[in-house]
Amino acid sequence: MKFKESFRQAKIFVKKHKVKFIIGFGLLLAAYWFCLPSPLFKDPTCMVLEAKDGSLLGARIAADGQWRFPYEAVVPEKFGKAIIEFEDRRFYSHPGFDPLAFGRAMRQNLKSRSVVSGGSTLTMQVIRLARKGKSRTVFEKIIEIILATRLEISYSKQEILALYASNAPFGGNVVGLDAASWRYFGKGAENLSWGEAATFAVLPNSPALIHPGRNRTALFEKRNRLLKRLFEQGIIDQPTYELAVEEVLPEKPHPLPRLAPHLLERAFAENFKSKTGEITRLRTTLDPSLQARLNELALRKSIQLKGNEINNLAILVLDVETGNVLAYIANAPNTGAEHGEDVDIIKAPRSTGSIMKPLLYAMMLNEGKILPQSLISDIPTQINGYKPENFMETYDGVVPAHLALSRSLNVPFIKMLQDYSVEKFHFNLKKLGLTTINKPPSYYGLTLTLGGAEGSLWELTNAYTCMARTLANFYERNGYYSPLDFRPATYFVNDKNSGKAPEKQLTKEPKMLSADAIWFTLEAMEELERPTTQGEWERFESSRRIAWKTGTSFGFRDAWAIGVSKKYVVGVWAGNADGEGRPGLVGVYAAAPILFDVFSMLPASRWFDPPYDAMKKMAVCKLSGYPALDFCEKDTLQVNEKGINAPSCPFHNIVNLDKTRRWQVNSSCEPPMAMEKVPWFVLPPVEEFYYKTKNPGYTPLPPFRSDCEIAGEKQGSTMQLIYPKKASKIYVPVELDGTVSRTVFKVAHRNPELLVYWHMDNEFIGTTKTFHEMEMNPAAGKHILTLVDEKGNRLVQEFEIVVKK
Repeated sequence: MKFKESFRQAKIFVKKHKVKFIIGFGLLLAAYWFCLPSPLFKDPTCMVLEAKDGSLLGARIAADGQWRFPYEAVVPEKFGKAIIEFEDRRFYSHPGFDPLAFGRAMRQNLKSRSVVSGGSTLTMQVIRLARKGKSRTVFEKIIEIILATRLEISYSKQEILALYASNAPFGGNVVGLDAASWRYFGKGAENLSWGEAATFAVLPNSPALIHPGRNRTALFEKRNRLLKRLFEQGIIDQPTYELAVEEVLPEKPHPLPRLAPHLLERAFAENFKSKTGEITRLRTTLDPSLQARLNELALRKSIQLKGNEINNLAILVLDVETGNVLAYIANAPNTGAEHGEDVDIIKAPRSTGSIMKPLLYAMMLNEGKILPQSLISDIPTQINGYKPENFMETYDGVVPAHLALSRSLNVPFIKMLQDYSVEKFHFNLKKLGLTTINKPPSYYGLTLTLGGAEGSLWELTNAYTCMARTLANFYERNGYYSPLDFRPATYFVNDKNSGKAPEKQLTKEPKMLSADAIWFTLEAMEELERPTTQGEWERFESSRRIAWKTGTSFGFRDAWAIGVSKKYVVGVWAGNADGEGRPGLVGVYAAAPILFDVFSMLPASRWFDPPYDAMKKMAVCKLSGYPALDFCEKDTLQVNEKGINAPSCPFHNIVNLDKTRRWQVNSSCEPPMAMEKVPWFVLPPVEEFYYKTKNPGYTPLPPFRSDCEIAGEKQGSTMQLIYPKKASKIYVPVELDGTVSRTVFKVAHRNPELLVYWHMDNEFIGTTKTFHEMEMNPAAGKHILTLVDEKGNRLVQEFEIVVKK
């Protein structure tokens, strides 16, 4: 009767205060709905770097000093079954609170007169972990129950289990199953054995048990009791149980993998963060097997380089089609703190040496400035005080452009850059993505192609990758070009950007370089040669076709090598991070052998298909390689499409000879009808001077017959100064004893056996024959040098002596 009366009074109260009751109930319901914090866990997490297959490359400790990996939605099956059996058998059936477990815990606690069991479900433990630091009172337990039931409404059972696995304590500063797996067993959680999974299942209940040397027996027994329960429940079979109980416990924590430490720091610095501002897990494009093998290679090669006090080494491997980074070794593993082991050499701007020569060559081909066979001047050169020299300090007079590249001759490339223009080359290098070229063209001048600018291994290797991608895709796109062929490399997986442009964006004109220009550039690079220390020529042989180029910076501070195949581009740099130069720090010796070792570890790929659809057949002069004149001896060759714009042969002239063809003649000594007009390959005197020493088949222009008047002949057609050049300033150093150094003046003559009379400021100095050199010591100031040969040919040159104290 008392109950019925109480119920009746309650109904009257509700009817009387219906509105207040509804509002109150609504507020209570709203409070319940919004009681769950969002996000549930706000702890900072590690920056985790993964390879393309999901394996761990490295991790950066969280801001609070904990090894806490980001949330992982997938819980390994073994750990999931073990933790449910140990902590919460009815996990999948209760609503977050288990009255049976709670009642059992209360009875055990009352019987023991102490807290021996909490009766918490896994859901309640997730709430307790999120509300860290809260005391274990009855009131707090009630709050946990309320929040746990609310958690079950918004999260699935698998998500709740994942929250637990990601945030449970595993001893010391290790939080979460993923971090614990790597710290204690040196592998990912998905690879745990049953014994290891059982160890982790019992550990959050008593995380101090993991401490080496403490409570090892207690942890061992606790784990084995759980394994027995798993066996009795039929979760594992008897052989698995017997093997699992024999597994040893982990000892001291393992260091985490450090396969790509510099890439980890780069990823962290480049702000890969979630919306909450926490550093997250980053899946990279790296091939873990290749990365590990190249780390070992870098270690071996670094030991060799250290013998010459070369302390730093970097290797970058890019996939041509995707632009993905496959390997990223920014410093050898044994570099040492004293030699800048933390410096990311791959990103660092370094003097490029000759590594940019192929880019200039390709640009000139692309615009039809040269053909691959075009002869380029290769003689001693001085331009406004700048005096470039070839590596071996020898000269060919003239050399085909493709051989100038394959032999990496400096002087021809200075001539080519003069013709192309520094400003245009500077502009196009920036279009290629070389952001380190950040000063105006005048700052670099003609040194831009020889190492006067800085570049990074990251951007230079990518530039060659873009070229290879353009050529590799030419036929697949039916001769069209994609604007995305030239794009930055990437080291993280991004499914949204495949690098493939929609068909409507394809064009017949390339964004940067044409396929044919790239083809001829790579062909020249494939023939690359370098001098040995004995001055002979050798070629690196390889079982596969590789186009490659080396570079050496001024002062032997940087050694470069970049190699290109159809599928891969490899970049190698060796040197000292602090810029110290070393003898022998040359690209061909320090970097190129490593380049070929790297390619030997990569799958072989066939060579590029020639882009014949982008080429033209053209008649070229057989001797000069330029588009042929009517009277040239011709070859018909496949050349780059824009080659039709190249200048005609500048070295063939029609000369007038007498009937014997031994002498040149003119109208002063021979009737025009008696002259024979003969096409002749004629080089300027200085070019001829060097060319004929290496080309015995060269036929010099016959001299004029003695009865011919040649006073009107153009100055410089018979004699040409090798040094000094036009309007030169000659900087003369002062010796230690205070005397001014002497200067050697040198001239080339088509007929070196003729006497040459030397005059300085209208004062006779002396004569020379065969070898036309004169050592003089003019005073500081401007002077006029006058040369007259015994035939009356004159050459006049102004120059200025500047004494450099």
